[in-house]
Amino acid sequence: MINVGLIVNPVAGMGGSVGLKGTDGNMYEKALALGAEPVATERIRQVLSLITRQDLKFLSAPGKMGEALLKSFDFTYDVIGSCDEPTTSEDTKRIAAQMVNAGADILVFVGGDGTARDILDAVGIKIPVIAVPSGVKMFSSVFTFSAHAAAEMINTFTDKFIEKEILDIDEDAFRDNRLVAKYYGTVRVPDVQRLLQGKKAASNVQTDAEEKKKEVAQEIIDSMDEDTLYLLGPGTTVKAITDALGLEKTLLGVDAVCGRETIGKDLNESGLLALLDSHDKAVLIVTPIGGNGFIFGRGSKQFSPEVLRRVGKGHLLVVGTLDKISGLESLRVDTGDYDVDQLLAGPIEVMIGEGETMVMEVKY
Repeated sequence: MINVGLIVNPVAGMGGSVGLKGTDGNMYEKALALGAEPVATERIRQVLSLITRQDLKFLSAPGKMGEALLKSFDFTYDVIGSCDEPTTSEDTKRIAAQMVNAGADILVFVGGDGTARDILDAVGIKIPVIAVPSGVKMFSSVFTFSAHAAAEMINTFTDKFIEKEILDIDEDAFRDNRLVAKYYGTVRVPDVQRLLQGKKAASNVQTDAEEKKKEVAQEIIDSMDEDTLYLLGPGTTVKAITDALGLEKTLLGVDAVCGRETIGKDLNESGLLALLDSHDKAVLIVTPIGGNGFIFGRGSKQFSPEVLRRVGKGHLLVVGTLDKISGLESLRVDTGDYDVDQLLAGPIEVMIGEGETMVMEVKY
């Protein structure tokens, strides 16, 4: 039997839909006050429901950190350690170390970059890990593309592993519209590259690329309808639109424009849904996140499954520069809702310059 450690950060990702850009520190309480709901439990439920391997025994963290979910399945498991309520990063570190001592062969964890740092601190490269994406911040290359990819990795991993980087960003700087990322170290993961996301890469500020952003922005502005609601995702390529309009843009958040004026800044899911209720037509404009190709599911969880259903793929506009797009095998979505992922999948045009588009495949 293979001993599989399981640790779930039950608060991971809760800040996304309410626009908090993370739940580190006291942001968890603020997320709750804004109506955020847990997402990590559904993530691990998806993973567990897709596991077909018969040679696994789980070493599970207690309660909401794993045990509560395993009870719903037929897996053999032992509970390791104890945890506080609410859970803390110290619980994660302590239990991860206890799992190593208890003979875990591999450790599955559910969370974001903050959780990955805790696992790194506790485990290092002693045992390999499988990282199920559930956080707001997921800039590290350790994460699988999705819950389905994580389940496939669990079902197929052997004894071949590679090292992947763990990065984390400063949440306070993130909320202040600045991206400050730091390298923390590496962990070992199963060598199945097609199931792993790349690390987030900063945009290359090149003259030609900047000119192309301006071309894309002007073409969009020229085609704008005065009564249509435009929902603008994060990133410098999208920000070029508001720059050309003479408007301020939340670089790392979601803003809304109608009649060429800003009508909503740094919006959360409820703010977006309210605007959709009051406008008959809407267009959602996004750009792929750095080097990993995600248009939804990384860094813009305000675009929730419900928001994406309401807008529809037919009203989705993807923009980018050739240097960024040409380095991607495909675009990616990981909304947390399998039906919405399927809805968004397939070919889509990406605007890369004035009168220039290229077709990319959206995968999940």
